[in-house]
Amino acid sequence: MLACRVLGHRPAFRAEGEVMRWACERGCGAAGEKQYGSADAATRYAAALDRRGDRTLGRGAPLFGLFPLRIWHWWRTRRRDAGSGRGSAARGGEDAPSGGEAVP
Repeated sequence: MLACRVLGHRPAFRAEGEVMRWACERGCGAAGEKQYGSADAATRYAAALDRRGDRTLGRGAPLFGLFPLRIWHWWRTRRRDAGSGRGSAARGGEDAPSGGEAVP
């Protein structure tokens, strides 16, 4: 299947007794199974590996995947601080107040 060649497989895991099985959701035919010592172990591994629709989705995103968002956030914050005149005072520049007081 072209989608699996380009994007990789999308495995779905399930436990059937002591056996954990997986198959590609895209229907390319990639599948497998593994035998565990107990049905509980197979169920735990299947649940841990089956991450479709998980609430932690996106938390493990790689640095490079989020890099454009980080740059945009940095640029937006810098522009906002420069426009309000807080830029150099917030960094402790020449126009920072004496006495160590922070400017809101």
